[in-house]
Amino acid sequence: MKNIDKSPNEATTIETGFVILRYENEEKKPVKKYFSVTRQFIQFHFCLKGLGKLLFKNGNYEFPVQEEHAVLLFNPIEDLPINLILSPGTWFVSIVISISKFHSLFSDDINHIQFLSPENNTRKFYDDRIFSPNIAVVLSQILQAKVHDSMLSLYFKGKVYELLSLYFNKNENADLEQCPFLVDEDNVRKIRMAKEIILERMSEPPTLNELAKEIGLSLKKLKEGFKQLYGDTVYGYLLDNKMTEAQRMLESKNYNVNEVGLRLGYSTASHFIVAFKKKYGTTPKKYLMSLSS
Repeated sequence: MKNIDKSPNEATTIETGFVILRYENEEKKPVKKYFSVTRQFIQFHFCLKGLGKLLFKNGNYEFPVQEEHAVLLFNPIEDLPINLILSPGTWFVSIVISISKFHSLFSDDINHIQFLSPENNTRKFYDDRIFSPNIAVVLSQILQAKVHDSMLSLYFKGKVYELLSLYFNKNENADLEQCPFLVDEDNVRKIRMAKEIILERMSEPPTLNELAKEIGLSLKKLKEGFKQLYGDTVYGYLLDNKMTEAQRMLESKNYNVNEVGLRLGYSTASHFIVAFKKKYGTTPKKYLMSLSS
């Protein structure tokens, strides 16, 4: 594989035949990226924020990767280079892994990976799915990695293994088709609206009843639909995102612990500290100290 037109921090080789690509388009215009990939490799693309477009057939065919979506591409018939257009404000992570390396990771469970079964391993395959909040947290950690260069490959190796294990988790959310409620695009739109509302009003979120009324769904449908779409309760999802934001604010070193807690809607610093420790196993103060060291 040979990468073209990339900054030094975008591609990290974890092992031979195993590469992670990180993209953050902070420009006000779309940005194009290219990475040469042969047919011996499997691709995973994760859009944490914004929109990415994969171009094929000399740009004649587009495959959009929507926000909070993961796309898997496998084509043993022809080479499939990554031609990617990132919309402004897009955060994007791609994993490129050789088939042989992938087999070694899942040697005990390869029958669970249907597209690599003996009857399918010569056919091209793609999958497009909404990913869980757990995956979103790992992607955020990958994009915001604060690790010394000497430890970067090891850090990414652990995170990518975690990412793939969550992606292929047998107990992951049921397919949308298994939930008749989410087959209706209008219902999906309303649930996504609910997610945007709680994230925009993170410090003072509405009650579940208020949220259900605002998006035009019953409380029961809000709870069930949110769980099906995002794999967590409304407030569980909100808490995960609060803690990710807390981590980001602490890493910026622009806020002290009290300020972070107040900005995220905690009435006292102690409430924030308890929530942070429950999530990360350490206090915000000790987390800050670890960043300094």
